[in-house]
Amino acid sequence: MEDDAPVIYGLEFQARALTPQTAETDAIRFLVGTQSLKYDNQIHIIDFDDENNIINKNVLLHQVGEIWHISASPADRGVLATCYNKTSDSRVVACAAVWRMPKELESSSHESPDDSASTAQALELLCHLDNGAHSNVACVTWEPMGDGKKVISLADNHLLLWDLQESSSQAVLASSAALEGKGQLKFTSGRWSPHHNCTQVATASDTTLRGWDTRSMSQIYCIENAHGQLVRDLDFNPNKQYYLASCGDDCKVKFWDTRNVTEPVKTLEEHSHWVWSVRYNHSHDQLVLTGSSDSRVILSNMVSISSEPFGHLVDDDDISDTEEHRADEKSKEPLQDNVIATYEEHEDSVYAVDWSSADPWLFASLSYDGRLVINRVPRALKYHILL
Repeated sequence: MEDDAPVIYGLEFQARALTPQTAETDAIRFLVGTQSLKYDNQIHIIDFDDENNIINKNVLLHQVGEIWHISASPADRGVLATCYNKTSDSRVVACAAVWRMPKELESSSHESPDDSASTAQALELLCHLDNGAHSNVACVTWEPMGDGKKVISLADNHLLLWDLQESSSQAVLASSAALEGKGQLKFTSGRWSPHHNCTQVATASDTTLRGWDTRSMSQIYCIENAHGQLVRDLDFNPNKQYYLASCGDDCKVKFWDTRNVTEPVKTLEEHSHWVWSVRYNHSHDQLVLTGSSDSRVILSNMVSISSEPFGHLVDDDDISDTEEHRADEKSKEPLQDNVIATYEEHEDSVYAVDWSSADPWLFASLSYDGRLVINRVPRALKYHILL
C-alpha cells in the first residue's frame, strides 16, 4: 500500500542522536544531531508533511562538537538539550548544554525551503549542564509533562538534578546521587518515569538497571545483571506505572515489573546484534519499537503485557457507525504477542528509534550513516487496534 511506504532522508553526516520535538503535538517533527569530526556539527529539524509524503528540513549549527544524545523540552518547542564531545587540552570531554532554536523555526512550515532557508542557522546557548566536577555526560532527560524547568543529567557515576531558572539561562544543581561500589561505575542511559508524580528515574549502568526517587535521591530498586552484557537503553510503559523495557548488547529486549525484579516479565530475542534503542508507543503501549546494530528496526506487538491485553483499545474519533459492530465480533481471548514487521531500509547500525509526538502511528529510525527513515504502523494493524 502506498500509505505504508517508508520515506527516507539522508543527512550526509554520520549521526546517532534522534528525538521527536516533544512539545509539538500537532506537526510531525524530529530533531537529528550529527557526529562529524571534520566539519561543524548540525542539528537537522525534520518536518514530515504526511499529506504529501515529503520531508522539509532546516539546519541548525552545533559548533561545539559531535552530538551523542539529544532531548527536547516537554514544554517549550524551541528548547532542547544535547550531550556532545569537545576536545580540551587534547582530551575528549563529554559535555551537556541547553539550547534555544531561532523563533521562526520553533514550529513547522510546510513550504519547501528556498535558498535562504537552507543556510544553517545558529543555536542560542542557554546554559551548560556541568559544574566542572562531573564530566562525561551520557544523557539528559527532562521531567515528563513538566514545565521544562527540571532536567536530570547522568555524568560518569553521578545522577544530577538541575533546576533551569531565568528562562533556562541558568542551571542550578538541586540535588545529586552517586553510584557506589567497586570498579568503573558509569551511567550509560536513563529515563524519567511519567508515573508516580514524576518522582522516579530509571538508569542503566553496565548490566544493571536502577530506580531512583528524585525527592530523596535514593535508590528504589536495583536489577543486577538485567542483561548479560551492557544495557544500552530503557523506556517506561506510558500506561502501566511499574513496567519498563530495557535492551542491550546481549541482543535482547526485556520487560520488567519493578515491583518484582527477580526476573523479566517477558524477553524478546529477535535481533542478531546489539540493541541500541527501545521505545513504547505513547498511546498504544503494546506497540514497541527497537533498533539494532543488525541494521534492522523491529516493531513488536507486546499485547499480553500491555494495558489492553484483550485488545479493547477504542478511539471514538476513528470509528464510524458502520464499523462499530465489527468491534463486538472480536473474541474475548487475550491476543498473542508477535513481531508485526521488520524494517530493512537501513544498511548501518540503527542507533535510535522514536515515535512521533504528534501522530501515534508514525515513527522514525536513524542509522549511523546518517539515514533517517520515517515509517508508519501497517494500516491493517492500526485498524485492528482501533476497531
